[in-house]
Amino acid sequence: MRKQFGMPEGEKLVNYYSCSYWKGRVPRQGWLYLTVNHLCFYSFLLGKEVSLVVQWVDVTRLEKNATLLFPESIRVDTRDQELFFSMFLNISETFKLMEQLANLAMRQLLDSEGFLEDKALPRPPRPHSNISALKRDLDARAKNECYCATFRLPGDERLDGHTGCTLWTPFNKLHIPGQMFISSNYICFASKEEDACHLIIPLREVTIVEKADSSSVLPSPLSISTKSKMTFLFANLKDRDFLVQRISDFLQKMPSKPPGNSRAGRKASIVDSAPESSPALQEVSEQPASPTSPLGGLQGSHAQEAPTASQGLLKLFQRNTSMEDLGAKGAKEKMKEESWHIHFFEYGRGMCMYRTAMTRELVLKGIPESLRGELWLLFSGAWNEMVTHPGYYAELVEKSTGKYSLATEEIERDLHRSMPEHPAFQNELGIAALRRVLTAYAFRNPTIGYCQAMNIVTSVLLLYGSEEEAFWLLVALCERMLPDYYNTRVVGALVDQGIFEELTRDFLPQLSEKMQDLGVIPSISLSWFLTLFLSVMPFESAAVIVDCFFYEGIKVILQVALAILDANMEQLLGCSDEGEAMTVLGRYLDNVVNKQSVSPPIPHLHALLTSGDDPPEEVDIFDLLKVSYEKFSSLRAEDIEQMRFKQRLKVIQSLEDTAKRSVVRAIPGDIGFSIEELEDLYMVFKAKQLASQYWGSSRPAAVRRDPSLPYLEQYRIDTNQFQELFASLTPWACGSHTSVLAGRMFRLLDENKDSLINFKEFVTGISRMYHGDLTEKLKVLYKLHLPPALSPEEAESALEATHYFTENSSSEEALQQEEQEGAGNDVQEKRREEKGTSPPDYRHYLRMWAKEKEVQKETIKDLPKMNQEQFIELCKTLYNMFSEDPMEQDLYHAIATVASLLLRIGEVGRRFSAWSGRESRDSAPEEGEPPAPHPPQDVAQELQPPAAGDPQAKAGGDTHLGKAPQESQVVGEGGGGEGRGSPPQPLSDDETKDDMSMSSYSVVSTGSLQCEDLADDTVLVGGEAHSPVATTHSGGAVDTDWCISFEQILASILTESVLVNFFEKRVDIGLKIKDQRKVERQFSTSSDHEQSAVLG
Repeated sequence: MRKQFGMPEGEKLVNYYSCSYWKGRVPRQGWLYLTVNHLCFYSFLLGKEVSLVVQWVDVTRLEKNATLLFPESIRVDTRDQELFFSMFLNISETFKLMEQLANLAMRQLLDSEGFLEDKALPRPPRPHSNISALKRDLDARAKNECYCATFRLPGDERLDGHTGCTLWTPFNKLHIPGQMFISSNYICFASKEEDACHLIIPLREVTIVEKADSSSVLPSPLSISTKSKMTFLFANLKDRDFLVQRISDFLQKMPSKPPGNSRAGRKASIVDSAPESSPALQEVSEQPASPTSPLGGLQGSHAQEAPTASQGLLKLFQRNTSMEDLGAKGAKEKMKEESWHIHFFEYGRGMCMYRTAMTRELVLKGIPESLRGELWLLFSGAWNEMVTHPGYYAELVEKSTGKYSLATEEIERDLHRSMPEHPAFQNELGIAALRRVLTAYAFRNPTIGYCQAMNIVTSVLLLYGSEEEAFWLLVALCERMLPDYYNTRVVGALVDQGIFEELTRDFLPQLSEKMQDLGVIPSISLSWFLTLFLSVMPFESAAVIVDCFFYEGIKVILQVALAILDANMEQLLGCSDEGEAMTVLGRYLDNVVNKQSVSPPIPHLHALLTSGDDPPEEVDIFDLLKVSYEKFSSLRAEDIEQMRFKQRLKVIQSLEDTAKRSVVRAIPGDIGFSIEELEDLYMVFKAKQLASQYWGSSRPAAVRRDPSLPYLEQYRIDTNQFQELFASLTPWACGSHTSVLAGRMFRLLDENKDSLINFKEFVTGISRMYHGDLTEKLKVLYKLHLPPALSPEEAESALEATHYFTENSSSEEALQQEEQEGAGNDVQEKRREEKGTSPPDYRHYLRMWAKEKEVQKETIKDLPKMNQEQFIELCKTLYNMFSEDPMEQDLYHAIATVASLLLRIGEVGRRFSAWSGRESRDSAPEEGEPPAPHPPQDVAQELQPPAAGDPQAKAGGDTHLGKAPQESQVVGEGGGGEGRGSPPQPLSDDETKDDMSMSSYSVVSTGSLQCEDLADDTVLVGGEAHSPVATTHSGGAVDTDWCISFEQILASILTESVLVNFFEKRVDIGLKIKDQRKVERQFSTSSDHEQSAVLG
């Protein structure tokens, strides 16, 4: 498979299936290969080959459908095309696996988490040759996720196995058929009928597991007893002995002593062990209550004490009114409490309670305030995590106290916006408790940190539970019940918003089109879903919805949202704009009341702001819930999860498109690429970064991509990835030298020295090569051969050159002089202003600010000079650049002429510098004596073209420069002694033969005449049509006096029209991008390739 599709060793095959790919109306029978990161298809029939490779991250739609044209098919959509596959042997299995792989890809886009194989997965006793380990891993993951979601268990719980059985239910004296699930910490049971019975037995509560006597009525029974004196009887177990052994093994691994040193442990024993015990919300604290504080757990203000509120804030801030004084409301509340206590007596209390349809009915009637916190913990599964992590919250509070981050700043900003109408949060005690819970969670989960709406939800959790309970409820909410809701892009809420739109089309088709036209659903659904209606309804009413949510999950929120639209259908159909529709819905929600609430009514802030003369009729929250279940109860959790998958693909790909547009907009306007070219470059850049996640890199993916950063900084590539992109996109092909040039370009672009470059830096470098003028392109080449682009390994004198530039930084002196002049001008202007009678007007300050904001453009005079070692590297690069050009011969001759001339210019500069230094040291003029007017005559004549017939012209016009103490040159006949404009001299036959044998130039270096021996300190120079000259430093010494400027290089190149034409030639990047995308995505357009060899 890897050889067929060009995949590296890191790509892992999960499974493959026989199927047909529909190309037009013709099916092509072949094989579908599903890997961790790609969907591949290959077919070869009757000499026609079809090859497809699609990345999972590019999939925008994946669905199973059956039409007349494509019966029992799977549709795969990307941004480019639609693909249909059919004729599967088992289409359901194939589609389920494709869903999992696409989900993993979306997770990679969302948080950069790659696929990690589960090493703890046990090996099967009889391994199946046709099932890969990855397939088993993914199947196990799917079952684990379903198991944890069904029973609200911690996400790291691993399902060991499941078996069919019956459960004896003492409350109705029946044997209920269903499935028993065994994991390392829990025994669970789910009946075949959805609402018949659910049971969760933590192994920490189990005391006895024994096999009972079999009978015809009760075959193969198994009895399990718990600390709470409850006994559960299972029967009809197929392999009872093996099951008992597995349970015994897990029990032996349980800790010998339950955690008893924490409040969570003691509280768990209270509720789990005694059905008749008092409610969970009782004041239990690790420390004695302070006499000065109403909160038992809020002692002291030091971080070491980690103070926490030990009970719900509602108990502290509500009026001390007895139930008898509340009249009918008090009697109703007391009846609810009594109903729940009867339920506890019959069905059990705590985690081991039988959960039946009766439990749901009691929840829908409303949970009494005294039991709300306890039941929220049980139904959400937060209880299990709190009991198994004793002291965890206190440690987080202690660690996070006094620490500051972006999350803590946002928390401080929103603290006073959290239910400001409630007295508990008009007090510093409530605000401090909320601060501690939110900060502790931000430290637990820095990926989420803090998101708006978390403060509102957490404030309600604190009203009914202690700080620790509120913290674990928040964990359950953010990480399991509302996945991805509270990250930086609220992806989960957007996914459920898409589900809500789809359900509106299915259940309310008349209203759906109107709502789409008005654009109301995106505006309302986020606030409804993120805060569970707490921000849009009166608190007492929204708390009832939260009761149902913790029991039923997101299904309740969707049902209530549909019921609200249904109740306002006529008014919404008559609305003319979004604002009017929002007003209708806002006024309706303000008047949803809870007439049974015993708490004093708290006016809703939104209702106070929007109250009018004719308020609409009040709606009882229990009536609204009843309608939602009557009309929309057909929603099932499995269907919602399936819809979530489909919407997740759409939402994440839409966010990726938004990110692409934002990044492209952030690119400066002086970049020469069009919008389409920038978008294509972004896709190539992103694909390269994602490929490193697939197949490994020297850096973890989280370092190279952080979704919390701005869009422009999210995707970054390292030097290896840049070299691959540079080689395929650069207009300057340099053969084997390309990787060296790419490394230099990377160092030049990496301004912050973090060994990563973002898309803006990448495009800036590419744009200079494609769209810069001649001067700009030469500037890029020039900089690529100066530090920091030129590494010390590439040029031994890089450090000395940098030191040399620092000592001789004329540009810096010029800048300092300009600053001094500017300062002087400012002083003069200030004096003039002081003399005047009126202060400067606003235009003066605008001009000053404009000057400060102006980006100082780099001029050619700001570029440092280049020493001889760096010039050698520049010549090498130019020779390599011309090796693949059609004008190769002419370019070689031109650059040889330019290089020879520049060498002479640099040598003259060196000798002039040496003469100037000697004059200043040894023969400083005495007072009154004029300085020497001119340098020595031989230096002055260096740049004069040699006379015709001069014997030195034939032996190399600058051979006398070899007398320099640190230089030794071997000069071929016909060196570059001619002037800049001199015509080329004819070559002899032998010279022409030698010239062609070495690709238009020869190399002559000290001690060798082989091209392979070209060292880092060898420069290729020569006349226009003569054998080049190789200049080598003896002993590796660096001549720091030899230097040339960018202006000299530019002026020399401008004399050669062929070089000017080469650098001014326009290159289309579109074809290179297209080729690169084929390489990166390994994507074929499913064209048919004729295989004549096979047919023949």
